[in-house]
Amino acid sequence: MNFSSLFLVFVGGGLGSVTRYGIGKGVQSFLPLNFPLATFLSNVVSCTVMAFVLFQFKEKPAFENVFKAFILIGFCGGLSTFSAFSYETFQLLRQGDKGLAMFNIGLSIAMCLTIFYLFFIRENH
Repeated sequence: MNFSSLFLVFVGGGLGSVTRYGIGKGVQSFLPLNFPLATFLSNVVSCTVMAFVLFQFKEKPAFENVFKAFILIGFCGGLSTFSAFSYETFQLLRQGDKGLAMFNIGLSIAMCLTIFYLFFIRENH
């Protein structure tokens, strides 16, 4: 572990967190819903960015450490909100809204796995 990698993770994480905050504020001001849409969108965007970067740079190992530190670990780590996803889903369950909680779980997992599938399906053809 070196200082430049730590710095890239730090900066990427900050940018991911600011992006997450912006998504949350934007969704809240336009669509005040009980469904945790901002967290869902943050997770989907993070998975899309991660899948895109992994797919685009899989053949270019020289860029691996820079992109891994900055984008995959930093930005996607700051943007993806699995802990918030878990807490918000738990809150839906506590409120007795089991259907919406299960919908959130299923939709989030299905969308994020589908994104990776769509990026990497070309690999087998």
